[in-house]
Amino acid sequence: AGMNGTAIENFVCVIFNVSFMNCTWHVAKTASRDTQYFLYWKTSRKEDFTGCQNYIKDSYGRHTGCRFQNVTIKNKRSSFLINVSRSGQNIQSYEEKIHLISVHIIVEKLTPPLNVTVNCTEASHCCEIQWQPPRTSHVKRHACFKYEIVIENK
Repeated sequence: AGMNGTAIENFVCVIFNVSFMNCTWHVAKTASRDTQYFLYWKTSRKEDFTGCQNYIKDSYGRHTGCRFQNVTIKNKRSSFLINVSRSGQNIQSYEEKIHLISVHIIVEKLTPPLNVTVNCTEASHCCEIQWQPPRTSHVKRHACFKYEIVIENK
């Protein structure tokens, strides 16, 4: 629940355009206006935490999210740390260690498949459609992707 109503809820990070990540959370309704949240993350045990440089703020100026750039995920384990302060005094820390495959804290919005080509022949009434997998931040096995093709007659 957090100390004195400082808990956060619905912590989620969305990776988009391969190397950008937005992390957001909801501040507890009982958190005072002078409560502040500071987000840090790292992608391996060996490296140091990186602090947010670009916060998303609510109407009271409290941090409710962060925009990260140049995100690279080297392995499948990451840690997030949120420090909570009130009136400038550190009062609580939350650390979330996650395994990217098993949790839904990090979501990736994929780019469309690349180099889509369509070749149709009138004689055989057939079309051949080819593409390359989308670029991703961390998926290396292209067999993981499933595609759906919707063909509309015009």
